[in-house]
Amino acid sequence: MHTRRTHRRSRTAAVLLVSAASAVAAALLVSSCSAGSASGSATAADAALTALPRATPKALAPYYGQKLSWRSCGAPEFQCATLRAPLDYGDPGRGEVRLAVARKKATGPGERLGSLLVNPGGPGGSAVDFLQSYAGIGYPAKVRARYDMVAVDPRGVARSEPVKCLDGREMDRYTQTDVTPDDTRETDALVTSYRKYAEGCGAQSPRLLRHVSTVESARDMDLLRQVLGDRKLNYVGASYGTFLGATYAGLFPERTGRLVLDGAMDPALPARRLNLDQTAGFETAFRAFAKDCVTRPDCPLGGRGTSVDRVGRNLKAFFGTLDTRPVAAGDADGRRLTESLATTGVIAAMYDESAWEQLREALTSAMREKDGAGLLTLSDSYYERQPDGEYSNLMFANTAVNCLDLPPAFDTPEEVREALPQFEKASPVFGEGFAWSALNCAYWPVAATGEPHRIAAEGAAPIVVVGTTRDPATPYRWAQSLSRQLTTARLLTYDGDGHTAYGRGSACIDRAIDTYLLRGTPPKDGKRCS
Repeated sequence: MHTRRTHRRSRTAAVLLVSAASAVAAALLVSSCSAGSASGSATAADAALTALPRATPKALAPYYGQKLSWRSCGAPEFQCATLRAPLDYGDPGRGEVRLAVARKKATGPGERLGSLLVNPGGPGGSAVDFLQSYAGIGYPAKVRARYDMVAVDPRGVARSEPVKCLDGREMDRYTQTDVTPDDTRETDALVTSYRKYAEGCGAQSPRLLRHVSTVESARDMDLLRQVLGDRKLNYVGASYGTFLGATYAGLFPERTGRLVLDGAMDPALPARRLNLDQTAGFETAFRAFAKDCVTRPDCPLGGRGTSVDRVGRNLKAFFGTLDTRPVAAGDADGRRLTESLATTGVIAAMYDESAWEQLREALTSAMREKDGAGLLTLSDSYYERQPDGEYSNLMFANTAVNCLDLPPAFDTPEEVREALPQFEKASPVFGEGFAWSALNCAYWPVAATGEPHRIAAEGAAPIVVVGTTRDPATPYRWAQSLSRQLTTARLLTYDGDGHTAYGRGSACIDRAIDTYLLRGTPPKDGKRCS
């Protein structure tokens, strides 16, 4: 399942891929890994995250007592440091990981409220990049005046001992793999691709793969809280960052300060159900795009009066032509626009309605002019493919975390085929590809250590859970579910399109969150904004 950031181009280079099936061949599955049934309704009925003891274990004292050495980095006013954390919290003597931390100190005026930790999602998004390119300069001035803005790249991500799997050319082949196999040969090719990907991760990052779970990253955040001198953790997490923040609250409820969980995930669902829900979420987002598209003179999928279902069939038919006849894309490395890359490009634009115009232009060029450059650009932005042909570690970290947090959504191709009707019902346009993409964790070299579970966080301060009604990557029902699980949650709803809500143009949402962060006063539970 995906979980990205609101939209990379509109705000920053950070992501929010919540899990989905990675548009097409990727490892963007914040939950593309779960054994449970497709319904998954009772999987976590008896499982709940248990709070850790309040006393810090003696073996962790050296980590909790460390001092950070700050240095100037990146843009003016930003500082960076390295935080040491145990590789294995269950056996701190086995070694350590070094985590990249960045901050921008409170600018004033007004009383300093401590640190505000931010995370853009993923899993795999660089929180440091997000801080330096957006949160540290784009969050409301009154928030930045009162808080030190802080970020830590989670273990295995970006600057924090990044997980590595494939080189650029290998990743190019992986992203172009057909994830809507038509026969046994194509199915075998897809399985081979997933196996090679997993083997690459196992060979290049064997030490880290067993220790990049969300629980471990949440424990790292508590280390950082202590080292920064904060009695409680204040935090804004988006998309997968909501799972990270909720996990922190479940482990350390008494240390939980002002938490905003924007674009919430549901930790109680197994991966197959998460993928199925997200498949439906992207269908909802696509239908909103389709309704808008047909009112525009440049819509290549239909004109006024064209039904949403027909728009979907037209796009699906276009994908089908690319399956057998990829089109040129003017790529320096010779890549052509394939079905998989085109699907990823469309999915990338579903995260933010501000990208709909760009998507219409890209589809027009590909469908009418046989020029796939626009969709390829969208796809490359999704995968964080660099101009030199190399990729950031976003996708590698994403898979590593997802496959460790939950058991595989599917174990065999046969299970995928059995589930195809459900996925295609959830999304006639994307369902088949999402289902097959959810197979990738089946071949992972490390067994999952997590399971679906409820998070109650009893004793925590009020937590604000934010849900967007037509969010593609984190469906609104997930926010509703998480708000019911957290005993002190306040559900804040944005009636709109796109992924996440804070800072996306709703004065009502921004005012409610700013008031909470600055005064500690949460919105009334059930408050709705547009």
